[in-house]
Amino acid sequence: MLTGDLHGPLSEEQAALRRVATMVAQGVPHEQLFSLVTEEVGRLFSVEYTELGRYESAGTVSIVGAWGGEGRHLAVGSRWTLGGTNLMTLVFETGHSARIDDYSRASGPLGAITLQRGTRSAVGSPVLVEGQLWGIVVAGSTMERPLPPETEERLASFTELVATAIANAEARARLTQLAEEQAALRRVATLVAAGTPPETLFAALTVEIGSLLPVQYVYMARYEPDRTIRVVASWGKVSSGFLAGTQWAAEGNNLVMKVFETGQPARVDSLDGATGAIGSAAREAGFRAAVGTPIIVDGGLWGVMVAGSTLEQPLAPDAEAQLASFTELLAMAIANADSRVALAGSRARIVAAADESRRRIERDLHDGAQQRLVHAVIVLKLAVVAVADGKPNALELVNEALSHAEQASSELRELAHGILPAALVRSGLRAGVESLLSRVSLPVCVDLRVDRMSDGIEATAYFVISEALTNVVKHAHATRAEVSASIERDTLRIEIRDDGIGGARGGHGTGLGGLEDRVIALDGRFLVESPPGGGTRVLALLPLEPDGQA
Repeated sequence: MLTGDLHGPLSEEQAALRRVATMVAQGVPHEQLFSLVTEEVGRLFSVEYTELGRYESAGTVSIVGAWGGEGRHLAVGSRWTLGGTNLMTLVFETGHSARIDDYSRASGPLGAITLQRGTRSAVGSPVLVEGQLWGIVVAGSTMERPLPPETEERLASFTELVATAIANAEARARLTQLAEEQAALRRVATLVAAGTPPETLFAALTVEIGSLLPVQYVYMARYEPDRTIRVVASWGKVSSGFLAGTQWAAEGNNLVMKVFETGQPARVDSLDGATGAIGSAAREAGFRAAVGTPIIVDGGLWGVMVAGSTLEQPLAPDAEAQLASFTELLAMAIANADSRVALAGSRARIVAAADESRRRIERDLHDGAQQRLVHAVIVLKLAVVAVADGKPNALELVNEALSHAEQASSELRELAHGILPAALVRSGLRAGVESLLSRVSLPVCVDLRVDRMSDGIEATAYFVISEALTNVVKHAHATRAEVSASIERDTLRIEIRDDGIGGARGGHGTGLGGLEDRVIALDGRFLVESPPGGGTRVLALLPLEPDGQA
């Protein structure tokens, strides 16, 4: 306590502050610095004990530094619940320095234990790190006389140094963490660029996240179409319920379902209320806290990445953001892999379709027009012999040969119509569609605002319209249809609608699936919307040549 001449105490205080500042500048470990600060404050202020506490998000305070006689201060590492009338709660609630000169009316867990130690008065100063309340330094006395009025102000000098040390250490930690995170992201990005198989990539990604974040477990799960959730990779202290290949029903109140239902990042700081198979498995595995981020692929929810802890304290506030950096790369890798698989499948189907078309044309030619022409040639040879021999049936044979030739010509025209109509080749999409509509037994409203385009674009556009209308006539039970085509931003937009029963499906093995392959082969997009009872909408978007025309 300050009495008499202030020169001695002031010199001692400045010396103590210099010692603490030196350790701050040297970047000594927190534990060592906290021990020094509490000792310097205790000896300088002539109090029985000092404590340094860190406030936590769960409404608790952890003791990270202490000095004093045995049994005088709270144990380093202990955690206490805030509440009631006591110094640590008062500073937490106000964010300002505070004092209690009479602890006889203290309450709450901290008030009770402090009173039990014989504390009469105490002063506390907040530790503010980058403007946020980080913790508190407490100086306590068992003397009847309260601590001097200037104690709060003097104590603040030490808490400012503590705050500086913490801010510097956290800044260094953030830089180190950022460097490690960037290195991990680069490694993952390299795997993505190399086209690493999904299973290998998934496993490597969980290892990277587990090594980077202060967590004990990481797992990645995929949301399946049958409303189940399947684990595809895991790392760390996971039980059999979280190993790759494990499958759960999509149900209950738990972290994975929160992400599934909202499509947004989520966290849980306690699994006490978790339900469903996932919640039960998590509790059995000893999980305490976790964060999860959605894996969004091509705009749809593909799965979830979960990182968590088996410790009591919650995960860092930025855990979701760190996890999201990896899930974005993962989503890109999944999209790329899906595109490669889809492209390979599409190419295979296009080749198979081309082979089948060639065989069909060969079969139709052989069984139809070719046979007619062969028959016509044979009959003409018989007619020549009949004419030479003066037989009366020569004219009859000529007429028969002519009939076969005309039928062959008709069959060849029909066959050609199945490939590309002459009107399309000569005059473009508008003329081709008009020729097509002459054979469609359904009222069709047409709005084609296009000119000539490249042969490939016109042919694909024609087949999209032809196949879509064929499906309408055969399956939709519609009373009318609409066809429109226009050019928007160097893209040909084709849309076919009907008022039928809906329920149309694309995919492999269907006519619409074949159209999708054609459109994708030109780097286009193909969409089918066909809710039951709501009609069908077929949309194709085809990028044009740089000049937009042929």
